[in-house]
Amino acid sequence: MGNRGMEELIPLVNRLQDALSSVGQSCSLHLPQIAVVGGQSAGKSSVLENFVGRDFLPRGSGIVTRRPLILQLLSATMEYGEFLHCKGKKFTDFDEIRKEIETETCRLTGSNKGISPVPINLRIHSPHVLNLTLVDLPGITKVPVGDQPADIEYQIRDMIMQYICKENCLILAVTPANTDLANSDALKLAKDVDPQGQRTIGVITKLDLMDEGTDAREILENRLLPLRRGYIGVVNRSQKDIDGKKDIKAALLAEEKFFLSHPAYKHMAERMGTPYLQRALNQQLTNHIRDTLPAFRSHLQSQLLSLNKEAEQYRQYSPDDPARRTKTLLQLVQHLAVDFEKLIEGSGDKVDTVNLSGGARINRIFHEYFPYELVKIESDERKMRREINYAIRNIHGVRTGLFTPDMAFEAIVKKEISRLKGPCIKFIDMVSQELINTVYQCINKVKKTVCVCVMYLHDVLYISGFFHCFQACFFSLYDMIPRGCVQVTFDLQ
Repeated sequence: MGNRGMEELIPLVNRLQDALSSVGQSCSLHLPQIAVVGGQSAGKSSVLENFVGRDFLPRGSGIVTRRPLILQLLSATMEYGEFLHCKGKKFTDFDEIRKEIETETCRLTGSNKGISPVPINLRIHSPHVLNLTLVDLPGITKVPVGDQPADIEYQIRDMIMQYICKENCLILAVTPANTDLANSDALKLAKDVDPQGQRTIGVITKLDLMDEGTDAREILENRLLPLRRGYIGVVNRSQKDIDGKKDIKAALLAEEKFFLSHPAYKHMAERMGTPYLQRALNQQLTNHIRDTLPAFRSHLQSQLLSLNKEAEQYRQYSPDDPARRTKTLLQLVQHLAVDFEKLIEGSGDKVDTVNLSGGARINRIFHEYFPYELVKIESDERKMRREINYAIRNIHGVRTGLFTPDMAFEAIVKKEISRLKGPCIKFIDMVSQELINTVYQCINKVKKTVCVCVMYLHDVLYISGFFHCFQACFFSLYDMIPRGCVQVTFDLQ
């Protein structure tokens, strides 16, 4: 197949993937992987099951894959599956694997078609597979069903984009042959992030379901919508075959016979079918890991040094150090000031949809309460005219004036403004109280932050365990590069 160093690259990246998943974060590392993208009922699940040779994925109508499934295939003498969330338990019954996927999916998403971006990690050991890692993503949908939100289409697209927008991710775009390729949702998303088609691998399914007199030869020969990595055609089992428990081995033999006997495809039959697709993906993923290793290793090393430096600070943490206390106090005051400004300006991290708070309440006082208090002040126009008349006459005294004296105007205005003093003081008290409430709200948030920091410090041992795993993967990767990435020769036959 190739040299030993290169064959171990995919299992090594799998170990790193597990290490990162176990701590619930990715450390900004974009691991080389293949993301499977396609619309509902495009045949993604059937392709993956054909790789394994077993039925192990949930089936049904509508959206079935509701969480990303990181599927790691490893060549081994024994056949069994392992879940990252069920460490130490080996699943030899693939029906149990399907039930576990359904149970773990419903645990986070509910049983009524909800979705979640938190992945499920499944590793399958089998003598019938090649080393390969795939991320099975939810199928692109248009109309929400069950308790799905109205923007379910955009949520799924955002989830898919989080994977395929990374330069280290190859895109396996699955499109059924009985639909117009120009309307393929998978190819549309792939083109948005990979306009030159450098990272996209096209898979055309349901070739046997095309109308008589039509074929996908122009697509499979890479002449219609060219991709650098080309297209591969496959024929999956029909729903009737699945319901009838048709053996996957028999289905693969039928697929081979289809390509060898079809007049439009027989000249390229050796480059079509599920076995060839599996070998091609193994080769392309391995070569992709090799090509991205230099930049990936450099980024991995910088991340490792940064995390070790941060961990070292916590190992030497001394709560009685005056300098650290002062620094912590200043940081808390800065956080308090930033949170206070966000609440007043209306740019907070979380939007309260139940009650008004902060700047919104002050705004309501300005534009609702205060004008209402001013309107309640009664004004007697006849009395004011009489007061103005008396003020002017008193200022003129024995003289007769042609113009209204300024002193008369000031006297009347001062008297009217004094009537506004009560509502204004009440208005100031209300605004002051809202500012105090906002400050207390920010203080409570700071208290929660402090509690989280204390809990984090208690988890140093857990984090240290992650560092050991991280370092092991890094040094394995570091040692492997010089001897495994100079020359590689693959035989796909």
